[in-house]
Amino acid sequence: MDFLVCKIPEEIEREEKLGNFCLALRLIDRWLADERITEVQRKRLMYEKNRINRILESYPFYEETALKKAMELIDSFSREEFYHLLSEGYLDYIVIEGKRRFEERFVHNIAFALPSYRERLKKDPVAQKARELLDKRLEELTQGDPPKRYRVRAKMTVAIKDDADHFRVWLPFPKEELQVCDVKLVSTSQKDYFLADNKVSQRTIYFEGKEKEYFVEFEYTINEWINKVDPEKVEENDLDEFLGEQPPHVVFTPYLKLLTNQVVAGENNPYLKAKRIFDWITNHVKYSYVRPYATYENISQYVAENLKGDCGFQALLFITMCRIAGIPARWQSGWYINPLMASPHDWALFYVKPYGWLPADLSFGGARRENEKLRSFYFGNLDGFRMVANSDFMKDFEPKPNFLRFDPTDNQLGEAESLSGKVKIESKIEVISFEEI
Repeated sequence: MDFLVCKIPEEIEREEKLGNFCLALRLIDRWLADERITEVQRKRLMYEKNRINRILESYPFYEETALKKAMELIDSFSREEFYHLLSEGYLDYIVIEGKRRFEERFVHNIAFALPSYRERLKKDPVAQKARELLDKRLEELTQGDPPKRYRVRAKMTVAIKDDADHFRVWLPFPKEELQVCDVKLVSTSQKDYFLADNKVSQRTIYFEGKEKEYFVEFEYTINEWINKVDPEKVEENDLDEFLGEQPPHVVFTPYLKLLTNQVVAGENNPYLKAKRIFDWITNHVKYSYVRPYATYENISQYVAENLKGDCGFQALLFITMCRIAGIPARWQSGWYINPLMASPHDWALFYVKPYGWLPADLSFGGARRENEKLRSFYFGNLDGFRMVANSDFMKDFEPKPNFLRFDPTDNQLGEAESLSGKVKIESKIEVISFEEI
């Protein structure tokens, strides 16, 4: 997606900012018909059409509907509160054709931004129990309990929601690397499939067919990843990989260079530099749900400027700042999965000689900033409640899709397309078994 370095024409940008998206789409079509445009411009304009449509889908609620949604999810929520929060900038909305429309998860973002609303937000009992389970295990680990190994069996299913004669489908599949081993394919929905090699950055199992439902069931073993690093034994890095820019989301912009230099000023030890970056992000950036990643032009810059973002956004800022500081850093993602539930999750790795790759989970650390012991745990250590399918971001699948993916960053919930374009899917993750071994 290097074409994102090319800006859209100013008249399109102007109409988007005014909320005139129908006009913006017509202007894009006019530009696409202009024989003078370059191939880079053509790709950028096609991307912008897709981006606009994804943005419109992400803001489904008109004002009264949004108010009702907030009243449903927050105890004793009032109309007066709604407009007070709106005037204070806490409600995520955009103007679309002259009317405010609110982001689909704006209510939860109120609770992330304001602790008083967190207490009033209606709770998911399964998610609560999962959080308690994790925090209990973190307390045990920080008190010296030996790391455990788990054998996990899970199933991923996608149901295709659009009609077509033929589908191509990619589902995430575990990679064997670092903390993960003994991956086993258990069963599939179709007898014919292609399983990508473990060496690829984003491992998938691929199907073709006319059916509208596809699944894969697999097993793997994962270790709790605990490290003890002596900063005095840290050496200068000798790894040449994972130090450069990866447009559009890992770019050494003037602001990110200035910020990084301020955060690590006076420190020469690579491990302690990374710790300063981790500390800055986990103490300054608040967790927030975001629009689809494909609608952002530079994620790391966005997080640094807005001081909010989800797990992957925070991981990308950490990766970018580490690389600016001369520390190799890369992506790791898949699921957060425990005996009760599973959901998509991203985190980061950084390289320190002679210790090798070490994990850093920015959002899990930041979510525990009120408990310094647990916040710090996620710098250099990682719980075992993970499924790893991706070891880098914005990499192609094998075989390569013909159309821009819904999530070009990585793959956690599957992707599908027909012969004519992308198709919408509904994804389900099932935890079959999760056992200590």
